[in-house]
Amino acid sequence: MALTREYRETVVERLRNDREFTAAVFAEAISAFVEGDKETTLSMLRDLVHAHISFKVLSEQTGFDEKGLLRMLSSRGNPTTQNLSTLLHVIEQDLNLSLEIKAT
Repeated sequence: MALTREYRETVVERLRNDREFTAAVFAEAISAFVEGDKETTLSMLRDLVHAHISFKVLSEQTGFDEKGLLRMLSSRGNPTTQNLSTLLHVIEQDLNLSLEIKAT
């Protein structure tokens, strides 16, 4: 049997163990959101939630139903801009990150 791991497992483990990687993934999720790449944004946020928060805790913090959160951040998710903004803000606080936007 080959000694392989699922890609997502590797990413989640690295997110748990590498703060700089976590910050970079969060920044990329924001960038993808601004660029209109919803699928990438949702995928990265889902990985961050799995690695650091849990959907149960995120549900308690946002007031959103846990199953609704799972649907929102799924590959077919379609959260409203307001809901996605709320999620981004809560995740940013949970990860103790601060977002700085610079025009280039």
